[in-house]
Amino acid sequence: MTAEPRVSGIGIIGWGKYLPEGRLTNADLSARLGVDDDWIVRRTGIRERRIVGPGETTASLAVEAGRRALEHAGLRPDQISHLILASGTPEQLSPATSAFVQNELGTAGGAHDVNAECAGFAYGFVVAAGLMAIDPRPILLIGTDTHSLVVDPEDRDLGVLIGDGAGAVVLAPHDRSWLQAWDMGCDGTKVDSLKIPAGGSRLPASEATLRDKQHYAQIKGNEIYLNAVRFTVGSVKRTLESANLKAEDIDHLLPHQANMRIIDSILERSNVPRERLITNIEYYGNTGAASMPIALAEALDAGRIKRGDRVMFAAFGAGMVWLTALIEWGAGEPTEWAS
Repeated sequence: MTAEPRVSGIGIIGWGKYLPEGRLTNADLSARLGVDDDWIVRRTGIRERRIVGPGETTASLAVEAGRRALEHAGLRPDQISHLILASGTPEQLSPATSAFVQNELGTAGGAHDVNAECAGFAYGFVVAAGLMAIDPRPILLIGTDTHSLVVDPEDRDLGVLIGDGAGAVVLAPHDRSWLQAWDMGCDGTKVDSLKIPAGGSRLPASEATLRDKQHYAQIKGNEIYLNAVRFTVGSVKRTLESANLKAEDIDHLLPHQANMRIIDSILERSNVPRERLITNIEYYGNTGAASMPIALAEALDAGRIKRGDRVMFAAFGAGMVWLTALIEWGAGEPTEWAS
C-alpha cells in the first residue's frame, strides 16, 4: 500500500523587490525618439523607468529581490525547497536563469524557469500552488526582466514602455489556501503580436539576423492592446464566476503593469471600481514578469493590503497568454513543514 500524498494550501510569508539605480525619464527619450513628455504620458501613463547598468543582468536583479524576500520571511536560503523564476529575458538560452540564481542565493532543492512572458509571475504562482499541494515546503517565486536590453534604441513604440526590475515572494504551506480561483489560457495564433524572432531553433543567430535586427523585440501595438483587453476581461469574469463573486467584491485589482491605456480598458470593461486598482507604472514602466511582484511588494509595504482582502491578479503577455487568480490575503495559518 502506498502512502497518501500530503496536501497543503499556499500563502505568502515574505516579499521583496529590486530596481536598478539607473533612471530613464521621458525627457531622456524625447530627443532620441522624437516624442515629448505629454505624448508619452497620454499614451502610456509612464513618466520614468529603471534601466540596468553595466554588469547588471536578469539573474543579478533576481538575486537581490530574492534575498530581500527571504530576509522578510525570516528564512535561510537552504530552507527553500524549490525556486521558480519567471522571465522572458533569460540570462542565456541555456542553462535556465534559475540555475544562476540558485547558485548565487544558495537555495536548496530544485529550480526551474517559467516563460509566460509578462504573465510569468502569475503563472508561477499557480504552478507553485500545485507543487505546494504535494510537497508542503517553502518556495521562492521571482519575477525578473531586463527588456531594455532587447529593445531597438530606435523603436518608439517599445522604447517608451520598457523598464527593468525584479520582485519576489516566499510561499509557505498553510492550513487553508490563499488561492481561491483562477483562469489561465493561451491563444497561440497570436504569437506574432509580440516576439523576438531570432536566437532560437526557428531562426538561429546569423549575420543576417544581426543585420536585420531580429534579435530585438517586435510589437504590433494595436493587436496587443485589443487582445490583452479582450482576453484579460474574459478571464477576470470567469474567475469571478468560479468564486461566485462580483466585480465589486474585489478589494484590489493588481494587473500586469503594461500600459495605462490597457489597464484603464480592463478596469472599465470588468466593472472593477477604479479606487481598487494597484498600479505603479508611472515610475517603473513595463517591467515584464517583474511588474506584478514589484507592485505587490509596494502595496504591502504601504499597508494597503490587509488580512481578509480579496486580491485579483490579472496578467497577460506575449503568446498570447493570460492568467487571473483570486487571492484571499491572510487566509488560514502557516503550518509546519519538514526540512
